[in-house]
Amino acid sequence: MTLLLVEDDALLAETLIDTLRLEGHDICHLANGDAARTRLSVTGHGDELVLLDLNLPGCSGLAVLAALRSHDQETPVLILTARGAVEDRVQGLDLGADDYLAKPFALDELEARVRALLRRRSPDAPLRVGALRLDTRHQRFTLDGAPLALPPREQRLLSCLMHHAGEPVDKALLAEEAFQGDAMGDNAIEVYVHRLRKRLGDSGVALRTVRGLGYLLEVE
Repeated sequence: MTLLLVEDDALLAETLIDTLRLEGHDICHLANGDAARTRLSVTGHGDELVLLDLNLPGCSGLAVLAALRSHDQETPVLILTARGAVEDRVQGLDLGADDYLAKPFALDELEARVRALLRRRSPDAPLRVGALRLDTRHQRFTLDGAPLALPPREQRLLSCLMHHAGEPVDKALLAEEAFQGDAMGDNAIEVYVHRLRKRLGDSGVALRTVRGLGYLLEVE
């Protein structure tokens, strides 16, 4: 899916583009408010989410947001700005922004908020972690474009990890979400995790053990 990044800081934009592409997103980057307003003023602009700075050359980010919301109430907007004043945040949210992230921010937090906004927009939207993709409607996995056949418990485990990609998931949560209350000891969970690691191989998607926190699915 295409994400629109509207950011005039070239170094920050380059970092965000690299980060989001590693998450499997296609990125369109604009550095000018007028260009962004023109793009988003069109019905069917094709962007699944907008990451929007407020302080832009040309028209302001708030003007871009107002132009989008004049005809589109659905596309999620995450405001990225160094402005710290409460009134700026309030105005952006009042104009229809869905979330707000003040600079400087951690890239992990940005990724988590992007995932949350995309899930909110479309619960049936595919999940992607690098080369790994999950069709959530039909519970079908692909890896590097090829079908990844998994037994039911491994399917539920991998689905749970993909929904929490980029953050550690402890064994208690895995037992609750992935194994649906089945009595699963720590050793049994470790066996299933080991099997998934073997299936992921050298795809570039890593399933790591984070000591004391649980298991982390991420792009290497």
